Amino acid sequence: MVHYHRILLPQQNKPDLEQQGSFKLHSSWNKIMSYDYYLSIRNHRSNTGYLRLLLLFSMFSFILLFSPRLFFSSFYALENQEENWPAPCSDMRNNTICCDRTALRTDVCFMRGDIRTDSSSNSFFLVSGNSSNIDEKIRPYTRKWETSVMSTIDELHLKMVPPQSMPSQKCDVVHNVPAVVFSTGGYTGNVYHEFNDGIIPLYITSQKFNGEVVFVMLEYHDWWMTKYGYVVSRLSNYPAIDFSNDKRTHCFSEVIVGLKIHDELAIDPTKMDDHKTIRDFRNLLDEAYKPRIKGILKEEAEKPRKLQKAQKPSNTQNQLGIEKPKLVIISRNGSRKIENEGRLVKVAKEVGFNVEILRPKRSTELEKIYMHLNSSDVMVGVHGAAMTHFLFMRPGSVFIQVVPLGTDWAAETYYGEPAVKLGLRYINYKILPKESSLYEEYKKDDPVLRDPDSINAKGWQYTKKVYLDGQNVKLDLVRFRKRLIRAYQYILRKRQQENMMS
Repeated sequence: MVHYHRILLPQQNKPDLEQQGSFKLHSSWNKIMSYDYYLSIRNHRSNTGYLRLLLLFSMFSFILLFSPRLFFSSFYALENQEENWPAPCSDMRNNTICCDRTALRTDVCFMRGDIRTDSSSNSFFLVSGNSSNIDEKIRPYTRKWETSVMSTIDELHLKMVPPQSMPSQKCDVVHNVPAVVFSTGGYTGNVYHEFNDGIIPLYITSQKFNGEVVFVMLEYHDWWMTKYGYVVSRLSNYPAIDFSNDKRTHCFSEVIVGLKIHDELAIDPTKMDDHKTIRDFRNLLDEAYKPRIKGILKEEAEKPRKLQKAQKPSNTQNQLGIEKPKLVIISRNGSRKIENEGRLVKVAKEVGFNVEILRPKRSTELEKIYMHLNSSDVMVGVHGAAMTHFLFMRPGSVFIQVVPLGTDWAAETYYGEPAVKLGLRYINYKILPKESSLYEEYKKDDPVLRDPDSINAKGWQYTKKVYLDGQNVKLDLVRFRKRLIRAYQYILRKRQQENMMS
């Protein structure tokens, strides 16, 4: 389950320059028209009056003709000035510690010079003759607005110290490449947070080094490295450092503490030095998982023939001899499961899909999940952390998300919008009250069914208890069939276009 934001991230309100400009123009118009009217009712009509009137008319024509250009050119100049404004710490010199705390989601600090680690005091020391007494503190995790989880993240001290204060702090290991320091604590254990708060920000922060970077991890977990080792190995050519348990003094000339993050399961190319996108991240996943997938396929091929036959999908072609599109259902256990999943499979097959049910567990290898979804045309699932696996779908494939009551905003924000950015065809299916198990528990006019927003407004605990932990879905398959048909027709059209181009 996704840990929803307890506090919505505030939007920075820019001055409405267009309204300000319109107001000024409107004020000028009123002044001109009032004066013109005054001139028109004057009793004496001298030549001076006519000249004044002509002058005012000329001024008014000038304003109409040129003020929009002047206004908009000024507006765009302000916009460009804001876009080109140098980012904090962008012009760092040597022997410097600089922290960028301007982002809403994360803090990132930079160090350059003679840098040495000291895990016993949770410190990174910058040894310098500079007399500045700098001691920055940072918790390198990407949810800085969420106090409760941030309090569980180890705090690091980044200190500038003179050489004489560190006579015993000799370098045990000297690294000739930069370090990126981050925590694998927090909400680790939830696949959404592992990607959103960890793996994607790690890619954003480190991919520019092309593997020539060392990862220093706080709250190091062996299972995390086992789970994401293939991805980590594509980002760094060196073994990761378990900061807390490695008592050696590691020395670097450049260190980045904290990870950059852009949005939910997304990458903003305008904030990347080389304009990388979320598709580039998916390409990295493809390369990272490819060796293990080859091994999985080899293992499958070596299984006894009877077992292979039982696992092989039957009737994979339609009547025209065309390979049926593959649809994968991400099955849930417990809350928000599809109660009529068996009937859903039957309907999907009737539409023309080759159907596969995927029941991922915590112990399931990500490479196996990737293998199944990367080869599929459509993914169907109920809103929840497992929908993060849309990242494993090929751009151009279809993602159908079932949206239970009370989860509209989260479903679109966490999965719907990011899926579109990846290049998927996204189809949402918002259930009706009668399709929810809550329909049998509450009266038909109860706010739980009629006005979920009012329940969500009471706080996270209400959302979690009522809509996340207390709700299953029973799909109206007449309605849902229309979504399946739409997806099926889309895939066939896409195949026809690809065949014409090849």
